[in-house]
Amino acid sequence: MSAEFKDYYQILGVARDATGTDIKKAFRKLARVHHPDVASDKKAAEEKFKEINEANEVLSDPEKRKKYDELGSDWQNGGSRRRPQHQGAAHHDTGSSPDAEFNFGGTGFSDFFEQYFSGASRYGFPEGAAAGRAGGARRGNDVEGDILVTLEEIMEGAVRPISLQMTNTRTGKVETHSFQVRIPAGVQDGKRIRVPRQGEPGAGDAPAGDLYLRVRH
Repeated sequence: MSAEFKDYYQILGVARDATGTDIKKAFRKLARVHHPDVASDKKAAEEKFKEINEANEVLSDPEKRKKYDELGSDWQNGGSRRRPQHQGAAHHDTGSSPDAEFNFGGTGFSDFFEQYFSGASRYGFPEGAAAGRAGGARRGNDVEGDILVTLEEIMEGAVRPISLQMTNTRTGKVETHSFQVRIPAGVQDGKRIRVPRQGEPGAGDAPAGDLYLRVRH
């Protein structure tokens, strides 16, 4: 069963040919009005904020927007070119704990978003989860932690430098990993940000696991 189509352009109040700047301005304007931290009716504001955050998540990303625009044309023509429906990624063996699975459940995104933009690979696995299955190679474990963000970062988005100390399972030595994390504008409390290949190193020639940073306001 197909999920209900979401008109992200209508949600943000922008034209289909809107520029990236137009989309950013529209999102910021709506976010300031409907953010649960500033609205009087917090429950209604939370639902509206989820909706505009989802629209911004797609339209502010060139690849997602292109896919959405193609999907929109198909939808208006009766959906003749049906797209594959990705299955949920939970319970696939990635060498990580169940809590570290790549799963958008609970983030507030609609079924439509999860069906077409959830980030699952072609076969429904989290990206890179199937790597290193052959021979003695094994993908590294995923790692999860918290990241505190400010209201300004929520409203504007930000790039945050991060340094983590992690034990290398191959050598047993503690290593410092330094990298930058993009905090998307409108990110919700509890949502996880995936940082590819910054988890534990893999065995053999398999890739490292991913790092998941849970957003805390």
